[in-house]
Amino acid sequence: MRTRLLPLLIVLMAGVLLALGFPLAVSLAAAQQQRVVVDRIDDTVRFAALAQFVTKGPAVTDERRSTLQEQLDRYYDTYGIRAGVFYREMNSMARAPQTWVLPGEGDGREAFEEALAGRRSEDPPQVWPWQRGERLVVASPVVRDGDVVAVVFTDSPTGHLRSRILQGWLLIAAGESAAMLLAVGAAFRLTGWVLRPVRVLDAATHDIATGRMNSRVAAAGGPPELRRLARSFNEMADNVEEVLEQQRAFVADASHQLRNPLAALLLRIELLALELPAGNEEIASVRTEGKRLAQVLDDLLDLALAEHAAADLQLTDIGELAAERVAAWRPLADEKGVVLGGATAPVTAWVDPVALSSALDAVIDNALKFTPRGEPVTVDVTSNGDTSTIVVTDCGPGLTDEELSRVGDRFWRSGRHQNVTGSGLGLSIARALLMAGGGSIDYAHHEPRGLRVTVTVPRTPPGGE
Repeated sequence: MRTRLLPLLIVLMAGVLLALGFPLAVSLAAAQQQRVVVDRIDDTVRFAALAQFVTKGPAVTDERRSTLQEQLDRYYDTYGIRAGVFYREMNSMARAPQTWVLPGEGDGREAFEEALAGRRSEDPPQVWPWQRGERLVVASPVVRDGDVVAVVFTDSPTGHLRSRILQGWLLIAAGESAAMLLAVGAAFRLTGWVLRPVRVLDAATHDIATGRMNSRVAAAGGPPELRRLARSFNEMADNVEEVLEQQRAFVADASHQLRNPLAALLLRIELLALELPAGNEEIASVRTEGKRLAQVLDDLLDLALAEHAAADLQLTDIGELAAERVAAWRPLADEKGVVLGGATAPVTAWVDPVALSSALDAVIDNALKFTPRGEPVTVDVTSNGDTSTIVVTDCGPGLTDEELSRVGDRFWRSGRHQNVTGSGLGLSIARALLMAGGGSIDYAHHEPRGLRVTVTVPRTPPGGE
């Protein structure tokens, strides 16, 4: 969820910064150019004040023209800005450099015409850093006795202006980058603050789904809505745990209370069998069903205890334990003509030895029930990183994909195997025993046929120490 929320926040913040940065950059460029234009206007006004006393008359005029020319030359030498005073006919009164002539068209010509009309030329178009060769043209009229007698014209290079605009933009970009980094850091903190309760809630939900019913969420941190959700989740978990505890207690009590009457009933059946002829089919059938009912009650009690009892985890050599269970079941396998074996190398894991033994008994018993005579059942023990696995494979009829999704459910048995004895609780007991110790059991197809059961247990102690 964070991978989806964080990019969204970053994109939104980047959009806001860009929306603020572009107008700021444009405004800075306009302000820099306006400063230059104002300076040029002041310069043209100063030159116009000198030029208005220059006439086409006697020697005194030549002295004033010389002064104007000297000022224009110094201005050009100092700033590199071409400047001149031109009559209406575009003849020059004075200019620097001497080879410079007015443009015959374009922005310069329009500025000159506006100045002849008695108005200062309009501000030139905005210059951008990438526009090399652009120049700023400013023209002001020279007025004598109310008449425009000449025009002061300046033609400025824009290299320095473009450099200042670019420097300003770099400062803006640096500021935006710093703001973006701060925004990304704030987004990380914000998403962490918002999603931390969600992660805790997800972990608690997973724990409950895998059987650890005592898992709860600390209703602290995060937005108020998530804190309320955490409290509601805890209330729901308490209610579910209470209901399941009542269910376990009922199953345990019921199975325990029924065992005594059932044992008395089976005893009476045996006594009754003594009074009847040997080989009576009805007595044999009743005896078989009674024993089956007793086995179901025993399995129900084992399941209730497995779901309720806490696991006593110990560092155990599960390879040796698996070898012991294989040896214990080999006489039955030999009796059925099934080849029971496998690779049981020394592998350690943190398990409850009694619970794991019971789970392996249920898995191996199930494999022997469905494996035909002459076919193998293998038990392999391996380790992989933080987990160890015990894989039991058989060459029986196997299960369909739909049946694989249901195997391990209480009382579920495949419709194709109803003739095989069993209560449908063995694998459910195995799953409950393994889950109590942090393990799991999975089922898959075994090629070319059969079932592959994988028992996974942790190699690290509780708490990861």
